[in-house]
Amino acid sequence: MPVRTRIKICGVRDEETAKVVADCGADAIGFVFARSSPRYIEPEEAWELVSRVPFLTSTVGVFLNANVDAFCDIEEKCPTSYVQLHGSQDEATVIQCGPNVIRAVQFGSETIAGDLARWSRMDEVDAILVDSPTPGSGVAFEWSQLAPHVRACPKPIMLAGGLTPSNVAQAVREIRPFGVDVSSGVERERGVKDPELIRQFCDAVREADRG
Repeated sequence: MPVRTRIKICGVRDEETAKVVADCGADAIGFVFARSSPRYIEPEEAWELVSRVPFLTSTVGVFLNANVDAFCDIEEKCPTSYVQLHGSQDEATVIQCGPNVIRAVQFGSETIAGDLARWSRMDEVDAILVDSPTPGSGVAFEWSQLAPHVRACPKPIMLAGGLTPSNVAQAVREIRPFGVDVSSGVERERGVKDPELIRQFCDAVREADRG
């Protein structure tokens, strides 16, 4: 059976972009609820977009260092299919924010095995997203170092960090992640998505899936 890499387009802030993402066949749309990000969207505005997302397209709320109270406040205003947690949240916080958690970790050659083992033990964690050592920098890391961990990890692995339409096919072929996550790599300027780059990104992933 052919492999199909799931695609998440993150940092969506308007209805036109959400429609392009869905039309291109992406599996998930991410809404950033971290105020420090240029891709931040108010929960009420995100909920308006969630209500227009096509059936079977997942939505993901993205949080950075959110405590349980902050998480619950936003989740009440904009419930999403999945919750993506970045930062220093401990196991107790992840449990309270679960289920359906995508736990993000930063890649480090000395730390990745321990990080994957730590979060793989938790039922609340559905998948682990491996980001670059400097998240948001748009800089990719050495994917080949992650490949053996992808094969060994019992949880699905999503790859992020420095992915673009020009390199995502190589990344998919090298490590065969469950999914790929892109934000800055499909932007024409910081925080503004480019529909053509989104299309090119999705096409490149599908091409890699074909062989």
